[in-house]
Amino acid sequence: MGTTYNVVAIDHSNKLKESDVKTAISEALATVNASMSNWDQTSEISRINAEKTDRMTTLSPELAQVMEAAAFVNQASGGRFDTTVGPLIELWGFGAPGAQSMPSEGAVADARAKSGHENTLRIGAGTLQKTQADAQIYLAAIGKGYGADHVGRALEQLGVNDYLVEIGGDLYAAGRNPDGLPWQIGIEAPNAADRGVLGVVGLSGLGLASSGDYRNYFEVDGQRYSHLIDPATGRPVDHKTASATVLAENAMLADAWSTAMLILGRERGLEVAAQHGIAVQFAERDPSVTALQFKTYASEAFKTLAA
Repeated sequence: MGTTYNVVAIDHSNKLKESDVKTAISEALATVNASMSNWDQTSEISRINAEKTDRMTTLSPELAQVMEAAAFVNQASGGRFDTTVGPLIELWGFGAPGAQSMPSEGAVADARAKSGHENTLRIGAGTLQKTQADAQIYLAAIGKGYGADHVGRALEQLGVNDYLVEIGGDLYAAGRNPDGLPWQIGIEAPNAADRGVLGVVGLSGLGLASSGDYRNYFEVDGQRYSHLIDPATGRPVDHKTASATVLAENAMLADAWSTAMLILGRERGLEVAAQHGIAVQFAERDPSVTALQFKTYASEAFKTLAA
């Protein structure tokens, strides 16, 4: 998936070989890549993207779980989480290496017509159908989270119940850390120049993911344009929210919801979080906060889980 991973596994029995643990992790990652890596042209999702057809496709159990979760978060977030916005990302220059650009309104409208779950996909129980034959599906905002969960399941099959899995910044943690505490995870301040910490949460039996606007953007005439494209407008988000951190029952949902929440922004995001019981913390730029110049806002579910 074009990123790094780290795993900490505690073997209380002292019976496991490190080589066996590494093999289990590698096999789990290989399964995920074979199903949903957009970096692998032979993967299941890449083959679906390459096939210009509107026929119904039966999905592997792994990809079916991810696409059904993507469809759920898409609907619950009012379309803000979307696996088909590739045409818009490319239009604004955030896809393959190249210069960012300011597209015309007509070009934005054309790209929006080629994007969107409602416009392009029909997702059923274990099936997928393109309603636009050239639709493209990108899983960068949900696949890494699923990968962390899948590695965790592989560790549990070995009898490891205390572990932390991180893939590209998305986490799943179970049990306790070496000090006997829930895994202590720092939430990074959304500032590329100063990697401060907004707070620490104890994680056990939960996934965590953060999305931010502070590493991939361009500026034109003093206006900042983020890589986060709002599917509802076809344009980069323009609110003050700089990051969203989500706690969820698994890393897959945390991954997807963190993207959705950042695109929604703090005000609408907290409303959606209240409706669906989402545990989210937003960070907004606020120069009056002297320490890190960010102010945080948390949903009730986040306050409960992070307590």
